[in-house]
Amino acid sequence: MADIIEGVKPTRMQLLEIRKKKELAKNGHKLLSEKRDALITQFFDIIDVREKLRKDVERKIKEAYKSLIEAEMIMGQTAVRDVARQISSFGDVSATTMNIMGVLTPQMEIPDIEKKLEYGFLHTTAKLDEATLKFKSLLKDIVKLAEIEGTIENLAREIEKTKRRVNALEHIFIPRFEATERYIELVLDEREREDFFRRKRIKSLLAQRENAQTS
Repeated sequence: MADIIEGVKPTRMQLLEIRKKKELAKNGHKLLSEKRDALITQFFDIIDVREKLRKDVERKIKEAYKSLIEAEMIMGQTAVRDVARQISSFGDVSATTMNIMGVLTPQMEIPDIEKKLEYGFLHTTAKLDEATLKFKSLLKDIVKLAEIEGTIENLAREIEKTKRRVNALEHIFIPRFEATERYIELVLDEREREDFFRRKRIKSLLAQRENAQTS
């Protein structure tokens, strides 16, 4: 059985206040439960997207590294590294946030990358060109994957926080309000019975006195 709220006074005014708080707690529990369920649905939807994208990225990385290794075998590591130094930066990743059911999630974007080669072809091989283009095409997917990972992390944190609030309302606050409500009702009922018997006793005594005076 849940404990009653400490320091509560068993009055009708306090009973009304407890009932009001209990209803607010029940409404809050309902809303938070709905939010938790919706967040969990959203979480698993994004997990599915993440898994598909991750498999695609892993496949593309393997293919790109295969081409790179073949290029190094033909040209040598030093020559490949010299060519790599000629490739310019692809620009900064811009980051903003989006609100998903009260949860701020990252939104990341990288400028469009031109699918062209930035080095001369005299001392390079087709395998290096192939590896370069494959790695370039990977960048947007990798940035998107990082965005999704951040979203999953934030949603997981919010789900856990919401679950704790739902559990606290369900197992602590609402039972405590209900126990306090029952306690006050019992005290008030007992007082009412005592008042009833007291009035009955007074009425009986007055009737006896009246009879004694008229006899």
